[in-house]
Amino acid sequence: MLKEKLLADLKNCMKDKNVVRKNVIQMVRAAILQVEKDKQITLDDNQIIDIIAKESKKRKDSLSDYEKSGRQDLINEIKEEIEILAEYLPKQLSIEEVETIVKQIIKEEDATSMKDMGKVMKAAKEKIGASSDGRTINEIVKKLLA
Repeated sequence: MLKEKLLADLKNCMKDKNVVRKNVIQMVRAAILQVEKDKQITLDDNQIIDIIAKESKKRKDSLSDYEKSGRQDLINEIKEEIEILAEYLPKQLSIEEVETIVKQIIKEEDATSMKDMGKVMKAAKEKIGASSDGRTINEIVKKLLA
């Protein structure tokens, strides 16, 4: 299970004194614990992957702000955090793979115009999950339905 892997990795990076990796894993474990306490549930691996994907997205979104500030030390740290989080996410699909899946969903949903974007996006997010980010899926759906 992913929770056990995170705990084992946390112990290893504490032994190795890898501070950035330790901080990233602790942050993920804290986010998991917060959701479990708030909703009074135990998360499964898919739900944990969603949390990790959200944390990764936050970092990717903030990366442009750090690049504008010109702080190379922070840029390098954020990139390292993104790489660490990527280790726990499923393999990311290429744009071509996402496009193929979206085309199939458009056929299945019998979508013809931008009015059908909502149902196509919903089906695509369910099928693709954390294997691609929502922005990429959104851009491909717009391009194919336009």
